Amino acid sequence: MSKLHFTTKHANEATVKRNWYVVDGANQTVGRMCAKIASVLRGKNKAYYTPHVDCGDFVIVINADKVKFTGNKMEDKEYLTYSGYPGGQKAEPAGKLMARRPELVVERAVKGMLPKNRLGRKMFKKLFVYTGTDHPHTAQKPTELTFNKI
Repeated sequence: MSKLHFTTKHANEATVKRNWYVVDGANQTVGRMCAKIASVLRGKNKAYYTPHVDCGDFVIVINADKVKFTGNKMEDKEYLTYSGYPGGQKAEPAGKLMARRPELVVERAVKGMLPKNRLGRKMFKKLFVYTGTDHPHTAQKPTELTFNKI
């Protein structure tokens, strides 16, 4: 009787193939959209996903100013920043942050869903968020990302 020997193939930087995707944020719920974007940035939509390797794809988010929150989050949810000095903590409601810098809402949501280490920081650099429908990445020929595929 012969022994069958199977080895698991782990992804590495040489074997990872990166794709470009476009996500339209118009009328999308922030948390649900960002959870799926974080999954694509990590590479969990690929068959050769490896936790210790950055095998994710590039994601472009357009219409970030048209995302929505459920419930009373526009008034109740607060984004905190801290300067490092005593008394340097500031709170800003989600509605004011959406009016001032709407792309920051999507970026902070996705960043919170990625690993908190140097691998997560590398994954976060593959996210590009824009408020309008135009983006400068047309040369990469990004494909539309629909969330029922993931």
